[in-house]
Amino acid sequence: MLQALAHDLWTATAPFGAGGMQLGVRTTIARLADGSLWVHSPIELTDELESAVDALGTVRFLVAPNKVHHLYLDKWVAAYPEARLCGVVGLPDKRKDLHWDMVLVDQKPDPAWGGAFEQKQFLGAPHVNEMVFLHVPSKTLILTDLAFNVHEANLITRLYLRIGNCYKRLKTTAIMRMVVRDKPAARASVERILEWDFDRIVVSHGEVLEHGGPAALREAFAWL
Repeated sequence: MLQALAHDLWTATAPFGAGGMQLGVRTTIARLADGSLWVHSPIELTDELESAVDALGTVRFLVAPNKVHHLYLDKWVAAYPEARLCGVVGLPDKRKDLHWDMVLVDQKPDPAWGGAFEQKQFLGAPHVNEMVFLHVPSKTLILTDLAFNVHEANLITRLYLRIGNCYKRLKTTAIMRMVVRDKPAARASVERILEWDFDRIVVSHGEVLEHGGPAALREAFAWL
């Protein structure tokens, strides 16, 4: 259920489909210095996943990293009512049914995260408003929808990804490229992220890229 990527860093995956495509989806969980848990882009919370998470520690932060990845928050909020719900700019207005404790701020991670993370808003795509994270101890970059890395897929998914030349490689999808409204701002965001010290890249859709992250990220956004 949980896959250990590094010390105090895990992921969990689940099936996810849309429009006939089967993309899969991933959540990333980090244990902070105080022993509490930081949960990025929560996937569907099953009994099995809840038990596995509880074995790691106490969930303290639930992080919705863009305006699209919020579908499964309800169960997590119900299961962990003491956790602080954190979302990007615009998401609290979209999900007024939830109580939001924190709006994520560009390049200002919460001090309570104990220096475990850096964060950068990907500017120029307000429809998504994705916040990118760096897990500092493990040199792991955490993306959500900015890039996919799908290597196994059904026919419809393969056709869609091949149209955007992003099948079996870390790449932005055709839809992601379409929602970028300000290329200079987006390009500046990528350049700032490339200043970070990372090697691994975790994506929400597709496989984890274990090595060569900076070169792969630069190539993925060469269209900017």
